[in-house]
Amino acid sequence: MEVRPASTGRRKRGREQRRQSHVTPARLLALGSLLAVGAVAAAIVISTTGGSGSHARKTAAQQSSSANARTSTTGAAGKAAAAAVPILAYHVINVAPPTSSAPPALYVPVDEFTAQMNALKAAGWHAVTLDQLEAYWTHGTALGPGKPIVITFDDGYASQYTNALPVLQKLGWVAVENVAVTSLAPSDGGLTDAQVRGLIHAGWQLGAEGPSTANLTTADPTQVDGIVLSARQTLQSRYGVPLNWFAYPSGAYNSTLLAAVRSAGFVGATTLVSGWASPSADRYRLPRLQVVGGTSPANLISQIAAAAQTSVTPGADPGIGTT
Repeated sequence: MEVRPASTGRRKRGREQRRQSHVTPARLLALGSLLAVGAVAAAIVISTTGGSGSHARKTAAQQSSSANARTSTTGAAGKAAAAAVPILAYHVINVAPPTSSAPPALYVPVDEFTAQMNALKAAGWHAVTLDQLEAYWTHGTALGPGKPIVITFDDGYASQYTNALPVLQKLGWVAVENVAVTSLAPSDGGLTDAQVRGLIHAGWQLGAEGPSTANLTTADPTQVDGIVLSARQTLQSRYGVPLNWFAYPSGAYNSTLLAAVRSAGFVGATTLVSGWASPSADRYRLPRLQVVGGTSPANLISQIAAAAQTSVTPGADPGIGTT
């Protein structure tokens, strides 16, 4: 084994140390430059990525806000909702015959009705029943996107089946049919039992008007409770569906009739006083906007908006209500 002098090892280490001390500053400078370039690049990437992320979050928030606005009446399950909703009231969906003794305003021709419904849909409305509205008010049950509106028909005219039903079916809409125990005979333009069942099968809700379409405020006050209860029981038995809503014949009511409707187990009742139905108002005096013949689609939209400004004081003594 070769043994090298210690002096030789010391000279070699010295040369290596001098070389290291000679190159270290250059290497450090190069390394520093690389780090600086990397830092700038990283800053650019972070800045660019941060901007895109911020924009994406902002867009998502805007979309979410827009979706919430469109579905403001979908409600939250289990929570009561407070939005007011308009209710429309129709009678005959046909032209008035020359021999008719009924007020011409009750007649809305089918083409006029069709134009009104299409205008409502174009304006963002969609039809719901009173039962659906009550579930929304009480439990927050979803009504779907858009603006809910209730469409009701009074007095059991056959044209409500032959003319109104096809129009609403094309839109995927339902309605409320208010019938009496004894109404118009089919020979006089009234609904047949089969037609009433056809409306129910199509998803329409059935409401009651009493034993007939006569004004019940003139009935014997001692008999009103029995009259209203009997009408509800008879109609439920005849058609096999629950009747939760009462429509005051001709829109007339008083405190005696209101109490009888409540006692008979109805959830609520509708009048013909103009306004929007609100969950904070008396359920037994819900307002409706009566649509008369000659109302253009634009006028109907305007009337609905104007009716929103009308309110009925909750809990007040109704006295006598009329059309």
